[in-house]
Amino acid sequence: MNLAGSLRAQVSARLGRSRSALSRPHPLARAALVDRLDRWIGGAWHRGWLNTISLDPEVLITHAQRGYTAQDEEFGRSAEDIADFRARLPLLCRALEEEANLNSLGRAFAYGQLVRAIRQRFALGAIWRKRPEMLNTEIAPPIIVVGQMRSGTTRIHRLLAADPAHSATRFCDSWHPVPQSPDWRPLRGGFNLFMARRLDPWLDSLHPFGAARADEELGWLAAALCHNPYEAQWRIPSYVAFGETRDAAPIYREFVRLLRTDAAQHGNAGLPRILKIPQFSEDLRALLAQFPNARLVVSRRCDRETLRSSVSLVSNQMVIQSNSVDLATIETEWQRKLALRTKRIDSALADHDGPVAEVHFDALGRNWGVEIARIYHELGLDLTDAARGAMAREMQVGKSGPHLAHASQMEQFDAA
Repeated sequence: MNLAGSLRAQVSARLGRSRSALSRPHPLARAALVDRLDRWIGGAWHRGWLNTISLDPEVLITHAQRGYTAQDEEFGRSAEDIADFRARLPLLCRALEEEANLNSLGRAFAYGQLVRAIRQRFALGAIWRKRPEMLNTEIAPPIIVVGQMRSGTTRIHRLLAADPAHSATRFCDSWHPVPQSPDWRPLRGGFNLFMARRLDPWLDSLHPFGAARADEELGWLAAALCHNPYEAQWRIPSYVAFGETRDAAPIYREFVRLLRTDAAQHGNAGLPRILKIPQFSEDLRALLAQFPNARLVVSRRCDRETLRSSVSLVSNQMVIQSNSVDLATIETEWQRKLALRTKRIDSALADHDGPVAEVHFDALGRNWGVEIARIYHELGLDLTDAARGAMAREMQVGKSGPHLAHASQMEQFDAA
């Protein structure tokens, strides 16, 4: 029996009795519902009740683009950007087939995510054909939070986003970027989170979610097939290596198109957008090429704690979609990623002459008010009473959030 199978056997009884955030007994624990769904889907394919899912890129495109034309993908995008997406898709599909060792549920998830990304791509082009002015929306220089995954970027992002002088991206708009009227995306996002919490009872302990809450733009990177949204849930080393060495400019040109579209839809283009994705630390040069006037907030945390927390998050995501997940492999990979991202942050900052404020995870935890005041001063921003009050309310909400359980989970892991 492999490591993951052995660990699941040890904790299966506890998983069946409790689904609370504090009961996560091991990084490779997963809910009993995952096993039931995995068996049911696999059995349905084996018996011919359902058609087996194909991850062939041409099949995915054919399914996703129904109702759209080739012109929908092409509108507003350069030939280079279209070619980049078309180059990424078959490589990602091949990595999923040859490296990810997906279980039946993971294969279904992969199909759903890729079809959604492709279909959104055509749907956005169709919107832009009708409303081309969206792509020319003038946006205020953003404030970008840069830092390693699990280094405190979410807390900084939420505090800055609470300021009424700023704007932020809703979780539902990140993962459903196609504008709608009436806007049902918060309901869709809420349903997505409901289902995700059923499959992963520890989800909110890893990241505080809310369908209409300010969140990172990870869905926008997923829509452009950046490797980052996928490497945290699937083992796809060849695609990660491809993404790390490829020019990220097409990814961030699509990112800007989505930002302009979102700002036009919500009418907040004049407010600085608070942007945050840990992948920014890897692609900071490409990002700053799109936003040369951006203000930066750089989050730092000691490598050991950053790595421990990263391994916890990645293992939680991977174990749902594969039955052969190895903790040592995850730790080795994310230790490498941490070093790569630190190197790229420091290199990009050395050549950046715009406003930069650095903040340490521990200092922010000790006295967020002092650190926020310093950040505003160093960025040349006005910290108003309205902003302070909104941030205090945000911190109050966070005091009882389920994400606080993650520290207890980590202590359980160490004890085990």
